[in-house]
Amino acid sequence: MYLATTGRRDTPVRPRSGGAGRRVPGTVLALGTVSLVTDISSEMVTAVLPLYLVLGLGLSPLQFGFLDGLFNGVAAVVRLLGGYAADRGRGHKRVAGLGYALSALSRLGLLLAGGATAGIAAALATDRVGKGIRTAPRDALITLSSPPEALGRSFGVHRAMDTTGALLGPLAAFALLWATADAYDAVFVVSFCVGLLGVLLLVLYVPGQQPDPPVRPDPPVRPDPPVRPAPRGRKPFEALRDPAFRRILAAASLLGAATIGDAFVYLLLQDRLDLPVSWFPLLPLGAAACYLLLAIPVGRIADRVGRRLPFLYGHLALLGVYATLLAPVGGPALLLLVPVLVLLGVFYATTDGVLMALAGPVLPTDGRAGGLAVLQTGQALARLLAAAGFGAAWTLWGPGPALWAALSALLAALAGGWALLPRDPSGTPAPGQPQAQIPERRTA
Repeated sequence: MYLATTGRRDTPVRPRSGGAGRRVPGTVLALGTVSLVTDISSEMVTAVLPLYLVLGLGLSPLQFGFLDGLFNGVAAVVRLLGGYAADRGRGHKRVAGLGYALSALSRLGLLLAGGATAGIAAALATDRVGKGIRTAPRDALITLSSPPEALGRSFGVHRAMDTTGALLGPLAAFALLWATADAYDAVFVVSFCVGLLGVLLLVLYVPGQQPDPPVRPDPPVRPDPPVRPAPRGRKPFEALRDPAFRRILAAASLLGAATIGDAFVYLLLQDRLDLPVSWFPLLPLGAAACYLLLAIPVGRIADRVGRRLPFLYGHLALLGVYATLLAPVGGPALLLLVPVLVLLGVFYATTDGVLMALAGPVLPTDGRAGGLAVLQTGQALARLLAAAGFGAAWTLWGPGPALWAALSALLAALAGGWALLPRDPSGTPAPGQPQAQIPERRTA
């Protein structure tokens, strides 16, 4: 059996030259629709949170960095539980559905919390826990329903649909606040209703348990050993036994430790340009629009040339974000605003789904969700340290020196990531070379 035959297929995979074989699996489209609706719900709330916490409640950059990193850290740890639970009995849809439901219910928590900081923190923590639970099972479903040589395209389509929701969410929040004279309760109620719609779409249109993969019809040289039932779930850290996966994890964590996060980028833009407070929720739209335009083309390019270089080049774009924010740009605000938002969109388009497509094929099918959860957790914990460290540097030294420190750290991380990332671990051929057939990883 071969890895290219593993996982669920909505249509038989034809040769690469055939047009039908290039169709995106229905499971990916269904998951993309769920993510689109859920992101509208999420971004309606999160688009205004940095402004609300820092300017509304008066948190310092250090406090905001700690809270943002803490919530992301909680979500990262929960990813391990979500990935392990999903691999047990192949319950990817059930576990992902639980995560989507928790995120929807967190909007009610924000509504009931009023202005209480503790209630807001609890609601945000619930949302991040829900996101942490659902992310690895959802990405595992994408890898199990797509052929390995087309994973970049599948993740590109999913991330493009996801980003469409991220683009529409702030617009919806802005329109609601304008129509209701800054009534945040209206935003929370509408966000809850939209989140429930996402859960309903998951239940109705995303397939449940993935069937056993078909056996390759080619006659084997020698009889295969008897196929044993898939185990009830691998140990959460069993993926660390694979040397290629360990190197991917190390590189992603190293680069994550030099990623300050887009919330800080938007706060730096607001500080640098002295933007009106009412326009702050619209800042993510520029990066989201660029991400939306590039996600699918970048995924297709990554499938053709390998996923290592696009992932590294994406962090060069992030380096450009830091450098642009440090540059003494004068004149109209657009001279600073446009390059920063475009480069930030390029960064996410070339790293988010590409990293999952890079790591997915090196993981066994019965441990795919757990392995991706380990990778996402390592990266998120590294970004927790980056957020807290940058917040502390901003508070102690000011935004300029803190950005110089982040830029230097990212340069060093890029050098380390270049050395650590294995070359084409997923078996993606070099341009002009035939597609290699990779033996399936057999379960112990």
